[in-house]
Amino acid sequence: MDRYAVIGNPVAHSVSPRIHGIFAAATGQALRYEKIRADAFAPAAAEFFRANGRGLNVTVPFKEEAFDWVDRVDDAAREAQAVNVVVPEEIGYSGHNTDGLGLLRDLQENLGVTLARRRVLVLGAGGAVRGVLGPLSRAGVAELAVANRTQSKARALQQTFHNIDAIGLADVSGEYDVVINGTSAGMAGEVPEFDPRAVRNAFCYDMFYVPAGDTPFCALCRRHGAAGVAGGLGMLIEQAAESFFLWRGVRPETAGVEAALGLSDG
Repeated sequence: MDRYAVIGNPVAHSVSPRIHGIFAAATGQALRYEKIRADAFAPAAAEFFRANGRGLNVTVPFKEEAFDWVDRVDDAAREAQAVNVVVPEEIGYSGHNTDGLGLLRDLQENLGVTLARRRVLVLGAGGAVRGVLGPLSRAGVAELAVANRTQSKARALQQTFHNIDAIGLADVSGEYDVVINGTSAGMAGEVPEFDPRAVRNAFCYDMFYVPAGDTPFCALCRRHGAAGVAGGLGMLIEQAAESFFLWRGVRPETAGVEAALGLSDG
């Protein structure tokens, strides 16, 4: 049976094995999907593929390391300089980035959030954020700001994404229409430190998710008058469907998967 896995640290919380199990059952594909907790990406990935692994999803904190490890990348991964899907080929490995596609499908198609002509704030500047900035900027937003605790890291993104504003988290001011949390603070039960008045009347989206209820970020946004909130489970499902297609050549339906998981973002 073909083996697939998600690699990251931490990774115990991941529901990716359940998602891909649902996809496999629905499409009649025989496969096994695992979790790999690693301290370093390269040796763990090499060992997985030596043991006949057929594909990897990559999560925090390895997306940028995966970009350096693969032999070739698609346009989305090249733009983001981050990889979240690895596909073995006849010679070497190809790297892909499905994060932006997953986010936009969840926001626009599943949640009905309008991005065109909206002011959008993204918190964080890591590999997950790199994967969504290009698709967000091409969605017709009026303004796209990236805020990070270390402002220099946010500014470094302007070399690739020329139409973004780069600020420090402490410098966030004013109100936005859409606020997206791409930091890893939620994994520690925390929230990024920024002026919460920015979320008033905004739709707030956390790329992190929890098994039930609100993430810490979503709970904060509710308290400060957000128009709506959602965790990142829908994004995970949508990007997973694209990963499944890259590996198996079959694109599974995503409708109903969140309900089948029995989880709720609140």
